[in-house]
Amino acid sequence: MKNKHTILIFALLLLPLCLPAQVNYQNKERLLTGWEFLKGDLGNIWEAVRPAKLGDPETVPLWTKVTLPHCFNAVDAVDPDVNYYQGSGWYKKMLTVDNPYLNGRTLLHFEGAGQKTEVYIYTEKVGNHVGGYDEWTVDITDAVNRFLQSEDAKRFGGKVPLSIRCDNTRDTEMIPSDLSDFNLYGGIYRYLNLVYVPSVAFSDIHIDASVDEKGKTGMLKINASFANNEAKSNVPVNVKIFDPKGKLVKETNLTINSFAGQELLSFEIIKPLLWSTTAPQLYSCELALTSNSGTMTCKEVFGFRHFEFKEKGPFYLNGERLLLRGTHRHEDHAGVAAAMTEEQIICEMQLMKKMGVNFIRLGHYQQSRIVLEQCDRLGILVWEEIPWCRGGLGGDIYKKQARRMLKNMIVQHRNHPSIILWGMGNENDWPNDFPEFDKQKIRSFMAELHKLSHELDNTRLTCIRRCDFCKDIVDVYSPSIWAGWYRGMYTDYKHVSHNEMQKVKHFLHVEWGGDSHARRYAEDPYIGLDKIETGKGADERAGDASLYGGTARASKDGDWSESYIVDLIDWHLKEQETMPWLTGAAYWPFKDFSTPVRPENPVPYMNQKGVVERDLTPKESFYVFQSYWTEEPMVHIYGHNWPVRWGGEGEEKTIKVYSNCEQVELFLNGKSLGLKKRNSQDFPAAGLRWQAQFIQGQNIVKAIGTKGKEKITDEISFGYETRPFGKPARIKASIVEDTDEYVWIEAELKDANGITSLTSADYIYFDSTGDGCLVKNQGTSTGSGKVQAYNGRARIKLMKNNGESIVSVKSDGLPIVFVTIK
Repeated sequence: MKNKHTILIFALLLLPLCLPAQVNYQNKERLLTGWEFLKGDLGNIWEAVRPAKLGDPETVPLWTKVTLPHCFNAVDAVDPDVNYYQGSGWYKKMLTVDNPYLNGRTLLHFEGAGQKTEVYIYTEKVGNHVGGYDEWTVDITDAVNRFLQSEDAKRFGGKVPLSIRCDNTRDTEMIPSDLSDFNLYGGIYRYLNLVYVPSVAFSDIHIDASVDEKGKTGMLKINASFANNEAKSNVPVNVKIFDPKGKLVKETNLTINSFAGQELLSFEIIKPLLWSTTAPQLYSCELALTSNSGTMTCKEVFGFRHFEFKEKGPFYLNGERLLLRGTHRHEDHAGVAAAMTEEQIICEMQLMKKMGVNFIRLGHYQQSRIVLEQCDRLGILVWEEIPWCRGGLGGDIYKKQARRMLKNMIVQHRNHPSIILWGMGNENDWPNDFPEFDKQKIRSFMAELHKLSHELDNTRLTCIRRCDFCKDIVDVYSPSIWAGWYRGMYTDYKHVSHNEMQKVKHFLHVEWGGDSHARRYAEDPYIGLDKIETGKGADERAGDASLYGGTARASKDGDWSESYIVDLIDWHLKEQETMPWLTGAAYWPFKDFSTPVRPENPVPYMNQKGVVERDLTPKESFYVFQSYWTEEPMVHIYGHNWPVRWGGEGEEKTIKVYSNCEQVELFLNGKSLGLKKRNSQDFPAAGLRWQAQFIQGQNIVKAIGTKGKEKITDEISFGYETRPFGKPARIKASIVEDTDEYVWIEAELKDANGITSLTSADYIYFDSTGDGCLVKNQGTSTGSGKVQAYNGRARIKLMKNNGESIVSVKSDGLPIVFVTIK
């Protein structure tokens, strides 16, 4: 009996210890290199660590060397010929563990891995986690010690074998749903850190910084919880508070005896420097804890700000009205999918701010801590949400995960001053993961999440988008309004928004816009839209996102040109300036992103609603936003990627300029077309448009904008085609740029007379053989092996790799052509 009791205790000690990561660890190492990856599953963990000599059958399956972050689906998410991979994948690495603390603990800190993860030290499972977006840690201390003391350790030369299994297999009892309009990626696609902490350590730090509406008095409270593996009492803690300029504001020393959670500091700050979207003032808190094991330090930043959503009215930040000028973000990028580096994330966030963004909705899941850190530093307010997205409501396992992810998101990110809203879900009115779709059960669970959110954080509000039967539960609601894309015309926008605002206490419009195929333009983007009904609301309905059937709509019947989208955006932005009750609106999204539910788009498997492409190349619409939302002088002539315009000889054509300058003078082929003053209510292009006649052949347009004493210029050139053109009859493929490392190949669809079919949108297919490699499956207009033509042409890049290649170009119904590259 005694022996059984001992075995039971030992078994309990071996249970995996996985905890949500709630501390900014200082003593950590990013595990970037030395990794091997296997796409697929193993028979058991022994296959990852067994001894094997070169040529032995034990050497298979074969592993590939990779670096982290890494995503299973870096390429196949946008491969037009396959479904993206959903299954298991393994990572392994030899760890060097050198904990500097006496009896310290060694942790693995996952910033995010998808979607289910298991962790092994040698053959011992030490942790697992379900959920692809929240942070978590595994304490590997005891498992490492057991391994190093074993006979098996000798053949590893003092290193510790770490193996990790990730799995993004379809599972309806897991959120988010596979019906979601984004990929459920697999892999260790955020940073993984090796962390050392002393035996007595911080496990949670909660900073509550509040201020009154007028900014006169700030209140700062700091609470902390601890992990105490020494069973020690009387642990000294030092806390220092610094203002945004680095000046010490407060220092205190105290002794900790209660480790479950304790208030460390509480005091008033008179007239604190306020965090805002234009001056994001950040205070810092430095904490130090000393025990027999050593000293652990932590640093957190925070800010003082006061926000309010007025009932049926606008939004206020620090006592002043602020129009929320927003966008959205998915963690997705060309060539890497979800595995974005810190540098790539920072570049993306800075580009958003350059566009004038002051608000972002992070769709549709908890995002990288790097994103939130950038929002704090750049002054971007945040709506962050859990991935309860589409499909209905699952069972107990499903709901348990949703609760856990909500708690983790709030606890892990609540110190960020940029966050004002916690999202409970998205499109929860979308059924079909389960036979049952019970609205009352969804309402009950939504109410439970709303209550839990306020229990965890009563300083912020809850919100959802598009679930009309739950709109009365949350604090802030966004209906679905896609004026000019999925229903109606964009001129419906203001009155539909006003009607929806009156139905709820606090209205915020997130998700608007439409798709645009980068580099596709139209002389008349309204062809085929004359049957669209207006004035009947603009909410998205079931089937409206389809390319087939249903009522007339721009998403199905339009040309997906940049020409149409700049008008749609221009109209929305000029209207928002005349809606005094509007809290704000968030364009969907900032960047094109991959999705498994859109295989027939111009770039297959891409949602192309972004204002920049998947590689951050700006579209024309980026500059429309800049012209409304930024102060730094800018001027942009519409049509930078439009190499050939067309029309009749002597026909008047419109030239548009997007600028925030007070006035702009335009020149065509060296001759001034006059100076015009900007008026945001003069649609389109805020009055900065000119009628002119182009000459056949090349034309040069130059714009000079004036803002105060500063002048800024922009210039483009393009051809003008007056000859009529017909349907494509053949392909012309040519090298348009040639370097030692790469070539750019352009394909043009020519009619029977050899004239480019400038309105053709046929698919063009690129392939290659030889030493070189096409840069494809990037999810961009110039990085896709299958892509719809933009004005009868398409481009792709080939890396030469110091050899010869042949590139094939084809389009349905036309003879294939070849280009030889040497």
